[in-house]
Amino acid sequence: MTEAPLSEATLYSARPTVRVDEQEYPKVTELLRAVEITEREGGLSALEMRVSNVASDPEGGADFAFESGSILKLGAAITIYSGDEMSPAEIFRGKITAVEADFAQGGPPELVILAEDVFQQARMTRRTVTHEDVTISDLASDLASALGLTPVITAFSDNIGTQVQLNESDLAFLRRLLARYDGDMQVVGEELHISPRKDVLRGTVTLEMYGQLMRARVTADLAHQVTEVTVSGWDPIQGSVVNGSSTGANLGPGSGKPGADILKEALVERKEHIGHLAVSTDAEAQAAADAAFDQRARRFVTVDATAEGNPALRVGTHVELTGLGPRFDNTYYIVEACHHWDNEKGYETDFQAECAYWGGN
Repeated sequence: MTEAPLSEATLYSARPTVRVDEQEYPKVTELLRAVEITEREGGLSALEMRVSNVASDPEGGADFAFESGSILKLGAAITIYSGDEMSPAEIFRGKITAVEADFAQGGPPELVILAEDVFQQARMTRRTVTHEDVTISDLASDLASALGLTPVITAFSDNIGTQVQLNESDLAFLRRLLARYDGDMQVVGEELHISPRKDVLRGTVTLEMYGQLMRARVTADLAHQVTEVTVSGWDPIQGSVVNGSSTGANLGPGSGKPGADILKEALVERKEHIGHLAVSTDAEAQAAADAAFDQRARRFVTVDATAEGNPALRVGTHVELTGLGPRFDNTYYIVEACHHWDNEKGYETDFQAECAYWGGN
């Protein structure tokens, strides 16, 4: 595949669109200086936006631009759209949680707006609750209802027994369970998306080195690779040991030789035993072993890169990188994305991605 153009227009403009409480204010647009949005696996996106806090008045003087607190106020809903100005895509939706006044030497005073998405509500309160005979799907639906989101859940309908939420926020609790069963969670608009990691595909993008891909650092690292993961526990009802072992179940996108095979050839077989997890059935032990092995395996080849600003580069996007050489050209899964725009550099996207394979293309 080849790179797709970022815009069909002759002159591509990617200045962000900002809406506060569903309204676009010309003053915010005119005084906007920088926007940075960060999203990671497991959800909770964060925004930092800078605006100049000085503006001219009708009398020909100047004064603070936003001191009335009628627009950029704590608790206000804020939405950011980016990409081509002719058809911008939403990349952040949340509420303002902090406001800073920044008085720098040699520059105008700035107002710094900090915001988080709706998961902010789910991380603020810790609880201790015993959930009996639950499914991850049920827990996710309850969380979506509490946050006013529409649940979009794939799989995770199996009963996982009794789970204790011990002094954890609802967000941390669900993240912990999803990590154990190799799932992912993201807020997409007004929906809560939860699915097994192997099923996550939030679009595909091709980037070519020195084309739209501006910078890349790629690392193939055997330090944390293993050739097998085993898990054991105890079934108190049957009075017997339970076991699970894995050499890989869902390694993610890409092609080539996985890290475990290269580890075995280049160094030595290395097994990892997990004994600290409370598992009481063989199915639980197997799921934990698969998740632990796959999470290690997928971090074999990692990339830290910067591309021309592209709202399609999101957590869960499969990005095909070319021009890096035969060993590193591959399809990677984005695990973190940072969209940033300012008046000097324009719109760029930093991202981190991973792949379980080396030398695939």
